[in-house]
Amino acid sequence: MGEKVVAGRFDLSDRQHYRDKLRQCLAGLERLLAEKRFDRPKNLMGLEIELNLAGADGMPRMLNAQVLERIASRDFQTELAMFNLEVNIAPHRLGGRVFDRLAEELRTSLAYADRKAGELDAGIMMIGILPTLDRDDLVSSNLSDVDRYTLLNDQIVAARGEDFVLDIDGVEHLTCTSKSIAPEAACTSVQLHLQVTPARFADVWNAAQAVAAAQVAVGANSPFLFGRELWRESRPPLFTQSTDTRPPELQAQGVRPRTWFGERWISSAYDLFEENLRYYPALLPICDEEDPLQVLDEGGVPSLAELVLHNGTVYRWNRPVYGIADGVPHLRVENRVLPAGPTITDVIANAAFYYGVIRALAEEPRPVWTRLPFEAAAANFDSACRHGIDARLKWPRRGRYGGTTEIDAATLVRDELLPLAEAGLDAWGVEPADRDVYLGVVEERCRRRANGASWQSATFHRALEQGLSRDAALAATTRRYRDLMHLGDPVHTWPVGLPEAVPLG
Repeated sequence: MGEKVVAGRFDLSDRQHYRDKLRQCLAGLERLLAEKRFDRPKNLMGLEIELNLAGADGMPRMLNAQVLERIASRDFQTELAMFNLEVNIAPHRLGGRVFDRLAEELRTSLAYADRKAGELDAGIMMIGILPTLDRDDLVSSNLSDVDRYTLLNDQIVAARGEDFVLDIDGVEHLTCTSKSIAPEAACTSVQLHLQVTPARFADVWNAAQAVAAAQVAVGANSPFLFGRELWRESRPPLFTQSTDTRPPELQAQGVRPRTWFGERWISSAYDLFEENLRYYPALLPICDEEDPLQVLDEGGVPSLAELVLHNGTVYRWNRPVYGIADGVPHLRVENRVLPAGPTITDVIANAAFYYGVIRALAEEPRPVWTRLPFEAAAANFDSACRHGIDARLKWPRRGRYGGTTEIDAATLVRDELLPLAEAGLDAWGVEPADRDVYLGVVEERCRRRANGASWQSATFHRALEQGLSRDAALAATTRRYRDLMHLGDPVHTWPVGLPEAVPLG
């Protein structure tokens, strides 16, 4: 939620007024769509990465304000907790050597940020969930000192009306409670943006939903939380539970959570914005002075500020985004399923796979979403989060007989989705050398059944076998991960285990 908001109290009329403004915004969006006012195709993509600050001991450092002051770049900003940062890469046109350029920009930016953090005895880590985080690290006093986070926390806590319950049953079982949304800050992700025309939006969003499970399966990197080994990608259940405004009674009634995969394929971007208004009460009922319909009547482009703010408090794994650039409105699909890391090469490989495969799937004559029930796509996502590279997924059967079949994720990606991604990147005009390098990384992960989550788990268990305590094993795994992350070789090449004997802890 990047909007600047000012903390304050809301009275009883604020929500009704905000709801009215949301309806005006939605009507404005409908008019913009009907009048075809949106930007023409530019093939623009964007990238954001959430980062952790950790010390040489592998433990989190609550220093983001001080580190940001030293970085002094608008490319970096705060995230939810004091051990989080976010880096934003300027939009790029898909094509040519775009992925090599992105990799070089990220290497430069993150190396600079790491040097600046090092002045404060901290460092940058790209990892889905920092394994050394403790429950005492994720409390409201460690939220970033920014009004919007304080206000968001206050409103979600008030809407829930009781402690948040974390209950994740994986390799091990974690149950605990929290009085704030601070546990959400453990989740650090990569967000991939793609600007699309309204006519293509639904096909791209549907394709992204269909392939989300495959993305997670090959990219999982979050197996630990609070000292427990949980799901291979534990961010989605953690994010869902730590932002859940529903007490158990509303959950039992089937009220939708604010972190949501969705429940249907769509035919227009309007469907998603309309659902967000229909299903979700406002968390931040802050009204702008703009009258969007009057702005349209006068030939202008409305900011739709209330719609944008509300949309930022509904955490879809593939989210619609309305924006304005150079006075022209545009739509983006924001893909939020991937964890951060492990290396820049891995991040760019995940991006190349995503942009390639959704281009190909969105343009298929018999689209996958016409052959795969939405419920199967949602179940696939759950399975991929639980089991990572070893997940089994339902996918449309090839040939004339139709229906779905169950296939292991690594085989699906290697045999069916990677060839589609290759064709999709060719359609974007990506240089074959770039294409082959980065899709080759994903292919090797499938061949070796290895990703960030499998490496973390295997290295942790190797450390336990060496006689380390759980806490010492997690810390040693984290330090080894950091060292290999900075070396930069993709995770499927990382040797499992610690480099040498480590003092018992």
